[in-house]
Amino acid sequence: MASDRARKQILTKFGKTLRDLRTERGMSQWAAGDAAGLDHNYIGMIERGERNPAVVNVVKIAKALGVPPGELFREFK
Repeated sequence: MASDRARKQILTKFGKTLRDLRTERGMSQWAAGDAAGLDHNYIGMIERGERNPAVVNVVKIAKALGVPPGELFREFK
């Protein structure tokens, strides 16, 4: 099990990748949330590393961004 610090680092890295992909596409948090069927506040919380999204939501977000789900984990190589 990851320590609290390791967990936060993982969530922050994932959130940064989400933010990068979203902004590369010129999408606001509102637009990304709407496209994924999720609240924009939830998108922001993921981007800040405050939430640990479920696999179902990772897939929804990836589809909204037009990328394969694995692209959201590209920084974990």
